[in-house]
Amino acid sequence: MRRGEFDQAWRNSDILLRRHLAAPPAATDVPRHLQVIWNGAALHGKRVLVRCYHGLGDTIQFIRYIPLLKAIAAQVTVWAQPSLIPLLSTAGEIDRIIPLHDGTPDCDYDVDVEVMELAYVFRTSVETIPSRIPYLHVDAFALDDCKMKVGLVWRGGDWDPRRDVPFELLTQLAQLQEISFYVLQQEATALEHHPSFKTILPHGADALTTARLMRALDLMISIDSMPAHLAGALGVRTWTLLQKNADWRWMCGRDDNPWYPTMRLFRQQQAGDWQPVVAQVKRELQQRLLSRKLHLSCLEA
Repeated sequence: MRRGEFDQAWRNSDILLRRHLAAPPAATDVPRHLQVIWNGAALHGKRVLVRCYHGLGDTIQFIRYIPLLKAIAAQVTVWAQPSLIPLLSTAGEIDRIIPLHDGTPDCDYDVDVEVMELAYVFRTSVETIPSRIPYLHVDAFALDDCKMKVGLVWRGGDWDPRRDVPFELLTQLAQLQEISFYVLQQEATALEHHPSFKTILPHGADALTTARLMRALDLMISIDSMPAHLAGALGVRTWTLLQKNADWRWMCGRDDNPWYPTMRLFRQQQAGDWQPVVAQVKRELQQRLLSRKLHLSCLEA
C-alpha cells in the first residue's frame, strides 16, 4: 500500500481472510480496530451495516465509499462514532446513521463490513480511489478577516506521539504578520499559547463545528490526525506534516496524495527532526503571501 501496489495488497488480504475464516472464532474482547468484520460475502442487493471501528480520521477518510456501496446495496446503515454523526449526515447516500456503542448494533442487516475494509471490498487501485471532493458538505462560518487565514493543529492522540510537532517550533510562523493563524487544536494547554494565534474553536467542539471553521480558511496546516482528513474531505487546501515513517495511506516519496487532491505533504527527512519541516512551511507561506500580493495588485490595476 505504501508503494501503491494495491493489487498485491488485496491478494495478500485474500489469503489472510481465508485463514481468518478457517480459524476458530476470535475472543470477543479483541479490540475493535483489530477485528476482521467482512467475511467476503457479496454486498449486492443486501442490507449492509458499515461499522466504524477505527479512529475518527479513518471514518472520515473511508466514508467516501458510501456512494459506491449504495449503488449496489439495498440499504446502507452506518454505525459511527456519536461525535461524527452530525457531520456524516451531510455526506448523502446513507440510509441510516446510528451511534456506535459497546453493545450490539440496534438494527437489522444481512452483511456487515468495517468502514476501512471498503477499499478492499471494491479492490481499489491508486487510479480508482474515490477522490471527488468535497464529499462532506457544510457551510462556512463567517470570519471577518481580510488577511490570509491559516488553521493550525500540531498534536494528535496518545497512540503515536511521533506525529506531534512541538508547539514552540510552530510559533516561528507568527513572524508572518500578514497571516492570521487560527488554532484548531483540541484541548490546547496553557503552555500552547501565542498572542498572535487566534483561538476560535469552542471547548469540546464537535466535528461539524470544526468543519464549518475550516471551510472559512484559506489553508489548513495539520499533523497526521483527524483534522487533516476532515480538511481534505471538505476540499480545503491542506498541508499535512508527516513524521519520517508515516502511515501507509500517505505512501512513499510523494508530496501529494491521491486520497485528497487539495492536500500537500511535508515530510521529515530525519526521524524526530521537525525544524526543517517547519522552516519549509514558513518559506512556502512567504511565497504564497507574495503570490497573493501580486494577485491583489493585478485586481486593483
